[in-house]
Amino acid sequence: MFKKVLIANRGEIAVRLIRACRDLGISPVAVYSDVDANALHVRMADEAVHIGPSPALQSYLSVEKIIAAAQQTGSEAIHPGYGFLSENAAFAAAVEAAGLVFIGPPAPAIEAMGNKISAREIAIKAGAPVVPGVQDPVETVAAAQDVARQIGYPIMLKAASGGGGKGMRIIRSEAELPSSFELARSEAMSAFKDATVYLERYIERPRHIEIQIMGDKFGHVVYLGERECSVQRRNQKVIEECPSPINDPDLRRRMGEAAVHVAKLVGYHSAGTVEFLVDADRNFYFLEMNTRLQVEHPVTELVTGLDLAVLQIRMAAGEKLTLQQEDIVLRGWAIECRIYAEDPARDFMPAPGKITTWRLPEGPGVRVDSGVFEGWDVPIDYDPLLAKLVCWGSDREQAIARLERALREFAVSGARNNLEFFQNLVADSEFQAGFLDTGFIRRYFDRQATQPAVSPADPPLEPAELAVLLAGFLHQQETASGTVERNVNGTQSAWKHFGWKRAQASKL
Repeated sequence: MFKKVLIANRGEIAVRLIRACRDLGISPVAVYSDVDANALHVRMADEAVHIGPSPALQSYLSVEKIIAAAQQTGSEAIHPGYGFLSENAAFAAAVEAAGLVFIGPPAPAIEAMGNKISAREIAIKAGAPVVPGVQDPVETVAAAQDVARQIGYPIMLKAASGGGGKGMRIIRSEAELPSSFELARSEAMSAFKDATVYLERYIERPRHIEIQIMGDKFGHVVYLGERECSVQRRNQKVIEECPSPINDPDLRRRMGEAAVHVAKLVGYHSAGTVEFLVDADRNFYFLEMNTRLQVEHPVTELVTGLDLAVLQIRMAAGEKLTLQQEDIVLRGWAIECRIYAEDPARDFMPAPGKITTWRLPEGPGVRVDSGVFEGWDVPIDYDPLLAKLVCWGSDREQAIARLERALREFAVSGARNNLEFFQNLVADSEFQAGFLDTGFIRRYFDRQATQPAVSPADPPLEPAELAVLLAGFLHQQETASGTVERNVNGTQSAWKHFGWKRAQASKL
């Protein structure tokens, strides 16, 4: 096992990986930019190395600075977390060339699955079903129009590189294509330095379901169940759960086996996720593969009882994966909400600011992965994720009940956030019934807009509440007339004593 690991990331995932290292007896090393000098992950690590100014390109995306920091501290391996350089094949190759271990899949697998066009080709070879579309990139509007006519509208225009919903456009008519084509290419170029786009048929109201896999360096790969990731805003997930409300063991098995075949075809090891779209008839289609640990991995951990971050480090250290497919049992239900510093009323725009209140929920079945603290200034330079609230229950109903409680207990002020949005969303009847797809949030807002602008009637009072109100009213009346009885020893307030007597007398 490694003695020292450098974590090439920040925020909650850096904190999560520091804890995984400590569980394995590994000394964790952090890196930080100017704005993160006082960050929680820096405070928690055994060592921390400054790697540059706040812009990510000059710090967390600098391959040379991160490798130099690892060498400077005597680290044996680098864990990229998620985001930043986690799916950068050149970075993985550079880490290995420097004599260090990259805690993740091999560079050729990252490269093969990181491009959606080549990943689609690999999925076809592995026998996984794919959405009808084209294998080749489209370079011009005219070419895109020709392909769209062949596939049929609506279509999905997608960036070949990257993820996170960037460079994606749903196009429902030919009139929309020219402007959407240019916008998607421009966004893809800005985000991934690659303007390549391609087209495929758009599946109406699909579920976004992903399969977690884990593999070792000896060719053994297993799948760890599915995650429902359909609740999204701007094509980015905000609520995830394990298992899916579809909860179909046969569908899970077929998707899991397809994911394993894809992984084995590219010589994959480490943690990874194969993502699928599932239509209304429960047909599933390969979407893409994320060659890293996912943001939403805690829901799988709570249901399987496995520590994915620890397993990932063990696999990188060359250990064999002893788990067999029949060993994987899903117990209970877990749901995660991503708590962001953002404004849902303004299309979820980031809302950085100083956190003046930070009170975390507690109790049975509640887990919070966070990288911030009270007094922390949420920077504008990076993704505004504050924490992941994850709740487990013996079934979906209990998981939702615990999530509702935890959302009410969670207190954040100083930076706008989406806690109230989640409180309302989780209480929504369609969410509770599991009627989910990738357009769920949009429809939720549409339903809210059509609700009558009147307050619902107050719920009926409980007997105890009625007794207290009645006691208070009578106390006020008798105080005015000077007839209220006093507690002779002064150990109880007159109001409480009077209320108790009145409640007993009324037998409410």
